[in-house]
Amino acid sequence: MTSARPKVVVLDYGSGNLRSAERAVARVGAEVTVTADLDAARAADGLVVPGVGAYAACMAGIEAIGGGAVVHERLAAGRPVLGICVGMQILYEVGDEHGVRTAGLGVLAGSVDRLSAPVLPHMGWNLVAPPAESVLFAGVDAGTRFYFVHSYAARPQAGDTVAEHGEPFAAAVERGPLMATQFHPEKSGDAGAHVLENWLRTLN
Repeated sequence: MTSARPKVVVLDYGSGNLRSAERAVARVGAEVTVTADLDAARAADGLVVPGVGAYAACMAGIEAIGGGAVVHERLAAGRPVLGICVGMQILYEVGDEHGVRTAGLGVLAGSVDRLSAPVLPHMGWNLVAPPAESVLFAGVDAGTRFYFVHSYAARPQAGDTVAEHGEPFAAAVERGPLMATQFHPEKSGDAGAHVLENWLRTLN
């Protein structure tokens, strides 16, 4: 870490779970600012991109503040970004909701599509299966559950953390400086706090 309390920006682009994300990241030891200021987002040790609701609405919010450029700039420079829920989904190339396809940030290959499951949304606690080399889930016991609220998800790729609701989906991704979770760590109690602590350790 760059200091005893790494500086983290939660990007404010109009999404609804900003304050819960702010509180959760602050609770595990970061100095957190919620802002749409892109210079602050560039300068922070870590950038959190939260998201709730519709994919298209979140992308519209990101585009309205020019947030996509900052995400790309940070990742190109090897600087940490954490996406949460729809903030993870918009990192993919495209999202398909209700037959409407919306271009995403294209940081991750693939699309976000409706889960094929008997009950949607997928709401509640679920198991995840991280790869052995996972940084986010280091020290997390097998059988630990995390809190999900979503009807859409990306298909898992090699090295992804996988969960299942009707079909397997990507519960978390780790690509160097880019990490993201489909579940809500800020709503996942001690387990979520552990994941956030692991992320903070990558801020250097």
